[in-house]
Amino acid sequence: MVLEDRPGFISLHIEGKGAKQLFKNEAGGHRWQIVSPTDKRGRMHTSTVTVAVLEENKFNFTIKDGDIEYLLTKGSGPGGMNRNKVESCVVAVYKPTGLSVRIDARDQHKNKAIATRILTERIIEQEQEKANRVRSNNRKDQVGRGMRADKRRTYRSKDDSVIDHVMGKSWTLKLWMRGKW
Repeated sequence: MVLEDRPGFISLHIEGKGAKQLFKNEAGGHRWQIVSPTDKRGRMHTSTVTVAVLEENKFNFTIKDGDIEYLLTKGSGPGGMNRNKVESCVVAVYKPTGLSVRIDARDQHKNKAIATRILTERIIEQEQEKANRVRSNNRKDQVGRGMRADKRRTYRSKDDSVIDHVMGKSWTLKLWMRGKW
């Protein structure tokens, strides 16, 4: 299924039995060399395609009960003696990272609920960004810079050949196109 298609970029979602095995060796640069039928001199035209094979980004994150610590403090600001005597301000701290949220209103129970919700949203956002960075780095490692030296495979229509530079094997282009590799 095509997820995204724009000039110079296409994103596909492929699933099924054996899909991972089939595409595991496709990551990298693929160089296509053809002689245009309209070219009278028989000059070779070269195009480069970079391929990244990534697994679906399944984000699954849960916060354990003991990971959030609640600190109660007295409020500050206008509000009279109640603000100065009653510990209604809630500071929620996520222990693994030290991320904290402070909610300072008059009702302690509402403050705790609001602090928990906001802290959870921030933690999940932080974890999603971390997962996206890992995925982006994985993609960059697979694609390389798109330079000639980064090539995985070369397809030459003029010589009817396909050369896999990583495995050191070669096939005829016709056999390759039929899946006989």
